[in-house]
Amino acid sequence: MFDIIVVGAGTAGLSAAIYAVRAGKSVLLLEQKNYGGQIINTPQVENYPGIKQISGYDFATNLYEQAIALGAEIEYEKVIKIEQKQGEKQVVTKDKSYTCKSVILATGSKNRQLGLEREEQLTGAGISYCATCDGIFFRGREVAVVGGGNTAVEDAMFLSNYCSKVYVIHRREGFRGEEKQLEALREKENVEFVLNAVVTDITGEEVLERICVEDKKTGEKRELEVSGLFVAIGQEPENSYFADIIQLDQQGYIVADESCQTNREGIFTAGDCRTKKVRQLATAASDGAVAALAACEYIG
Repeated sequence: MFDIIVVGAGTAGLSAAIYAVRAGKSVLLLEQKNYGGQIINTPQVENYPGIKQISGYDFATNLYEQAIALGAEIEYEKVIKIEQKQGEKQVVTKDKSYTCKSVILATGSKNRQLGLEREEQLTGAGISYCATCDGIFFRGREVAVVGGGNTAVEDAMFLSNYCSKVYVIHRREGFRGEEKQLEALREKENVEFVLNAVVTDITGEEVLERICVEDKKTGEKRELEVSGLFVAIGQEPENSYFADIIQLDQQGYIVADESCQTNREGIFTAGDCRTKKVRQLATAASDGAVAALAACEYIG
């Protein structure tokens, strides 16, 4: 019997574990892959308050070591079900079943990829899924943004303040992003729209060197020499296993506000897996703290 089981050992989950064990609760972290979440693949982190610069790996490792040193336990197992039994929660993995008083779901979300060869190898070496995290490293260079929603438009606007050239590549003529933001982006002299087009190839040995873009109407191909490729085609939460016990929105995110309370008593959520507008390292850590304190209050 654990007081709290945290599902997911990313920034939100590890932060929740730290706050919960410091409050005197017994905590088990269940993680299906490796600790750290998405940030572990980021070469440099410069936007976390109080830390001037640190690699994503070192940041995640520091969090992990802190949680373990304080007394949190961790098991690397995939959670496939949560059951409610007489006020207790049963967290079921592929191999075992654990009992607890409260659950914090911090499963995160994964970036939707383009599905191109060498995309994973060049992630962190020119390919990024977070312009606000990594854009500053491309100051004065040419970059491209792929996507047609608000995130892509906001990323392109942000990058246009630092980069010499920003290509905005979208597979359609029209954008889903807000028109006011689009109008402001169109006025930028260093932004070029490449519409009705898709990225078909990426080139680079150790770092990204160029991308190939194909016009969907004419089939014409064009090579763009860019140092950075920012993919903004959405994220995919991994919450389907919990749809029978908690409320998810249409995109699969766990419905919760800033209190991190789900619609199920004793089950909380934190980080990128929940409904929210801003998904950043600092907000993930903040969610973890809020969810942990709420779970502690629930347990009493």
